[in-house]
Amino acid sequence: MREEVITTHQVPFDGKVRDMETGVDAGVGAQGSRRGGIGWALKLIGAAAVVGALAAPKLDLERWVSVLAPSHDSASARTDSVQRTRSLRVDALVVGPEPLAEVVRTTGTLLAAEAVELRPEASGRIVSIHFEEGRTVEAGDLLVKLYDADLRARLRAATGELDLARRRERRAAELVEQRFLRQDEHDAALARVQILEAEIALIEAQIAKTEIRAPFTGTVGLRHVSEGAVVDASTRIATVQRTDILKIDFAVPERYARRVKVGSPIVFGVAGSEARYAGRVYAVDPHIDAATRTLAIRAVTENSSGELIPGAFASIDLLLEETADALMIPSIALVPELESPYVFVLVDGRVEQRRIVTGVRTESRVQVLSGLRPGDIVITTGLQQLRAGDRVDVRIVGDTSTTEGASISASAREPSRVVAPELAALSVPRR
Repeated sequence: MREEVITTHQVPFDGKVRDMETGVDAGVGAQGSRRGGIGWALKLIGAAAVVGALAAPKLDLERWVSVLAPSHDSASARTDSVQRTRSLRVDALVVGPEPLAEVVRTTGTLLAAEAVELRPEASGRIVSIHFEEGRTVEAGDLLVKLYDADLRARLRAATGELDLARRRERRAAELVEQRFLRQDEHDAALARVQILEAEIALIEAQIAKTEIRAPFTGTVGLRHVSEGAVVDASTRIATVQRTDILKIDFAVPERYARRVKVGSPIVFGVAGSEARYAGRVYAVDPHIDAATRTLAIRAVTENSSGELIPGAFASIDLLLEETADALMIPSIALVPELESPYVFVLVDGRVEQRRIVTGVRTESRVQVLSGLRPGDIVITTGLQQLRAGDRVDVRIVGDTSTTEGASISASAREPSRVVAPELAALSVPRR
């Protein structure tokens, strides 16, 4: 048998195991492999830790939010339950009938009952003025006299000819009766008389034009001429106005045309005075102005005291309709809704929701046409917290239309006014 001789080399041992073929320390290779695996593991663990750290706050936040903040439904339910277990304190008023007048608010102008500008009918020179400015004159009084000497001379001449013509006509008539004169000669004499009479009437009319007289009793204004001035038909001398009765001209929108009647009362005021004056409609224009879409109206008022001056601007309230037993509630008690508005009414200690039909609206109040009866208790405060069937603690007050919760005596209310410029409603307080 062949023997194989194995040769070994003795290597000094230094505590390290080396690979015989590579000469690399075995401990070093194993340790490097372990270190590489541990490094990767640490990296994975670190990435997982980062992801967890980022996700943990969100999870904790959601958990804490779910714990601390309940759902909206549960909060509403608890709120409603608290409100129902605790009575809400509200103010209310008792509805009762009261007079209500619906009026149209507009503007107008005061006019004199009669007014004229004095102008001469004929040309001439003023020889005398017989009035004082601002004084009252009577109908027929002579105010201004123009030169008329030439006309009076013609009148005297025509009058003399007329006397002669009348005598000749009488003699001609006698001769015709005695058959000494033909009838046609008498007719010519009679025609001459008639011509002269017409000529005298014409001259007298021309003389009358030189006299300017007051056409009616009234107050004469400022004069614009002096004695000696030559005037003609275009010259303005003065004005005369009757001011014991005044007219008020105004207009209303066409939608009120059918509701305006002759005899309707008006109340108006003028600038510079807090007084209110009464009048009545006495004429209505039969047609609507196509340009302005308004109906012209004329009213009349008494002015014997002379306080009112023609031409003044007037703020007018025209009565359209008057209701003796209207039901009025404050606007703050009304809850608007698309279908129809409603109010909260107290019935047997509990809240009841009731729909109503409204009518005239004022600045702070609303007329109720249906849905309420006299004696109903209407809640005016805390409307957003009320539900049908709730029990409430009620404080009965007056009209709270000015400030929510305010208590105002019904007998102290002032007549209401609407905001719209042409429409108003006057609410007369109960006594």
